[in-house]
Amino acid sequence: MAVDLSLKVLIIDDHRTMLRIIRGQLKELGFRDIDEASNGGEALDKLRGGEFGLVLSDWNMSPMSGLELLKEIRSDQILKGVPFIMVTAESSKEHVVEAKKAGVSNYIIKPFNADTLKSKIATVLGDF
Repeated sequence: MAVDLSLKVLIIDDHRTMLRIIRGQLKELGFRDIDEASNGGEALDKLRGGEFGLVLSDWNMSPMSGLELLKEIRSDQILKGVPFIMVTAESSKEHVVEAKKAGVSNYIIKPFNADTLKSKIATVLGDF
């Protein structure tokens, strides 16, 4: 199955620079409909207000972390099926296991490049 590059993507990170980097990489891969949020609460509002086909979220944010956002999404009957990729500097096995238990679709360790992002998205959405 091929990736639908017209699907709406939400990226969440509390650092503007990281949002800009991920947005640039997504555009490089061909995605056109990209929205941003700077924390989990803002992201949840956006997710409940629109149809997103992919979420890329940082782990370490406040007041709602990426893990808390993931758990909220997975417990929501409407949002629970949205593919969710955690983007984080947290590389410990415990963090990866915790994210998997919460229902993460995939996991990217910072720093990363567009090829890594493409590979992780492909395992969730299909080939480019």
